[in-house]
Amino acid sequence: MNKILVMGLPGSGKTYFADKLKAYIESNSEYFSPAFELSTSRAEVKRLNADEVRTKYNDWDFSHEGRVRQSIRMRELADSFLNDFVIADFVAPLPEMRHNFKADWTVWIDTIEQGRFEDTNKMFVPPDVYDFRVTEQNAEKWAEFVGLHILENRRRPMFNWQKETVQMLGRWQPWHEGHRALFERAIVKTGQVIIQIRDCQGWNGSNPFAIEQVKNYIRRDLDPLYQGQYDIQVVPNIVNITYGRDVGYKIEQETFDEATHSISATKIRQSMGLK
Repeated sequence: MNKILVMGLPGSGKTYFADKLKAYIESNSEYFSPAFELSTSRAEVKRLNADEVRTKYNDWDFSHEGRVRQSIRMRELADSFLNDFVIADFVAPLPEMRHNFKADWTVWIDTIEQGRFEDTNKMFVPPDVYDFRVTEQNAEKWAEFVGLHILENRRRPMFNWQKETVQMLGRWQPWHEGHRALFERAIVKTGQVIIQIRDCQGWNGSNPFAIEQVKNYIRRDLDPLYQGQYDIQVVPNIVNITYGRDVGYKIEQETFDEATHSISATKIRQSMGLK
């Protein structure tokens, strides 16, 4: 049995996504069921919704202790089923609660910056470890993407520091669609990219974004499709790149259409009221 945790802030669309994921897995699986020792054209999928579980147990304690208890309860209920898959959606705001559930697959629904409840917003710690990150409210599209990976047991790749890699060096103040287009050109070359961020906040009276902000912009944009195929590295405020003879790499300039070339981080900062 595979346990799938769908987590994220209240109002991010967890329940709707989990329902769509259940429907996709059931409709698209040709799956051997170890639980029942037979081949079936449809996987058996059980849904666990946090509010329904709290209602059943009449437990609406949202203190730290209450949330821990709920995470353990969700795991125990999931483990009690004989289905092929159990999909559980609940906030799981802290790493402790995600660890308690012991998911085989974790889907982070990251579609909003703030949820409905301020206490949960303050408590929520974005996960460092997850299998999928969904950043747009398009449940059908991402249920298919996630469901296909799960049915094929296709894990996201891991960045390999020994593998041939393309380097992208920049300030990324902020990361924008032109940078994304450059990344998509770069990743075709070797299958993985190292994105280097120049540590230059405040340099030349501009560059307003701190390193962690820049990282968050990049990850939120790339994680849904490219998780594991890139990594981020902070470097000094590099202003010159020099090399001797016969180096073992290429320095290339990519050309794009005028619309892409005209994307300006300066104009984007101005629209945000920043220098």
